[in-house]
Amino acid sequence: MSTYARTSRRPRLPVVTALVTAAVCAVSLGVSAGPAPARGTDGGDRASAGEALSQKQLQREVNSTLKKAGYIGISVQVRDGQRRTYAVAGEAELGTGRPVSHEANFRAASITKTFVSTVVLQLVAEGRLSLDDTVEKWLPGVVAGNGNDGSRITLRHLLQHTSGVYNYDFTEDTGDTAADFERTRFDHHDPEEAVAGAMKHQPDFEPADPNDPKPEWSYSNTGYMLAGMIIEKATGKSWDTEVRDRIVRPLGLTQTYAPGDDPSLKGPYTHTYQQLPGSTAMTDTTIRNVSWASAAGELVSGERDLDKFLTALQRGRLLPPAEMAELRKVVPAGEDFQVVFPGLHYGLGVMRQPLSCGGFRWGHGGDLEGQTIRTAVSEDGQRSVVINASGKKSDDEWLLGAEKAVQALLDRAICGGDR
Repeated sequence: MSTYARTSRRPRLPVVTALVTAAVCAVSLGVSAGPAPARGTDGGDRASAGEALSQKQLQREVNSTLKKAGYIGISVQVRDGQRRTYAVAGEAELGTGRPVSHEANFRAASITKTFVSTVVLQLVAEGRLSLDDTVEKWLPGVVAGNGNDGSRITLRHLLQHTSGVYNYDFTEDTGDTAADFERTRFDHHDPEEAVAGAMKHQPDFEPADPNDPKPEWSYSNTGYMLAGMIIEKATGKSWDTEVRDRIVRPLGLTQTYAPGDDPSLKGPYTHTYQQLPGSTAMTDTTIRNVSWASAAGELVSGERDLDKFLTALQRGRLLPPAEMAELRKVVPAGEDFQVVFPGLHYGLGVMRQPLSCGGFRWGHGGDLEGQTIRTAVSEDGQRSVVINASGKKSDDEWLLGAEKAVQALLDRAICGGDR
C-alpha cells in the first residue's frame, strides 16, 4: 500500500486503497487471486526459476496484462543481474496516444513504508532506537483515549501492522466522490491530524504478543505516520530528510524525493486516472497534494530507483545482519489480504509471497487513486521486477481481476520464461 490512498471506505478496510478494496471484495466474492505456490515454498529462493524473460516475451506479457486488467497504461522493468528489460503498453495520457515511458516518475505510495522501516532499523543498529521502544516513550500522550494506549505499542508493532491502531482515512471527513477529490486535491494535512483522527476510534485489536507466530494483523497507515514522527523525535530531522541522507544519496537515487505540498511531478510522468464512487467518468488524479500520506506513502520515485533500493536492501547493503534478520521476521497478513495475495506474510515494512517456481519474492505494493505500483525481488537480489500501472475503476470485480493479472505478471517475471 500500499499508500494507500483515499478511495471508497468500506467496513473494516485495513487500508484505504484499491489494493485492499480488492482484498475485501475478493472475500465477499469468495474467489482467490494470484499464483499459488507450486512447490518448494519452504526451500531456497527461485528454486526452479528459468531464464529471464526476453524482451519479446516480456512485451507479450505486458500487452496481455494491459488487456486483462483494463489499465490505461502500464510500464514494467525486469532486471536479471545487470541486464534490464523494459516493456510498456497503453497511453501515458488518456486520449492522446502518447506512449508510456519506463523513465517516468510516479508516486511510490506505500513503498515509502519500506524506506521508513529501513531508516528505523538503521537507527536501531546505531543504538538510537529499539524495536521494543514504546510510542509513549517518544510521543507521550499522543496515542491515548478510546482504548488506545501508546505505552503498550512498540516500534515493532507499528512497522509490522500488529499494533491494532485504527487506519484513519481523511475521506471519512472530506468525502470520496469525484467532486470531493477536486475540492480537496490541494489540501495540506499533517500526520498529527491523521493520528488524532485515529484516536477517535477504538483500536482494531490489542497490540500483538511478540511471541505469537500468528498475531492479529491489520494494515495501518496511521502506524507508519507514528513511526515517521518517532524518527523525527529521535534524530531531530524529518523522516524524509533521514531517508534522503541515509538511502537516496548513498545509493545515487535520482528520482526519489518527498514532494511536500508540491502537487506536481518532476520530469516525465504517466497520468493516473480513477473512476471514483458515484461516477462513470475517469478523474485525472495525477496532480495533487499528498502531504497527508507522510511516512505512510508520500515519496515519489521511478522504476530504476525502486529496483536499486530494494535490491540493495535484499543484498544487505543498507542494514547489518542482525537488523536484516529483524526485517525478515514475518507474520501472516490478514485474511482479506490472503485471498488476493495467497501466502502473503509481512515483515518490518516488507512483504513476502511464495513463487510458483519455489522460494519467495520480497517487495511492497503501492496504491493511490488511479495508480498501481508493484515490486518484487528474489531473495538473493538477482532478479527483480517493478510495475507501474495507471487507470482504475471502482467496480469490485474489475479490481480483483486487475490484481490477479498483475500478480501473475510478477510471478512470471521472477520465475522466468522457459517454464
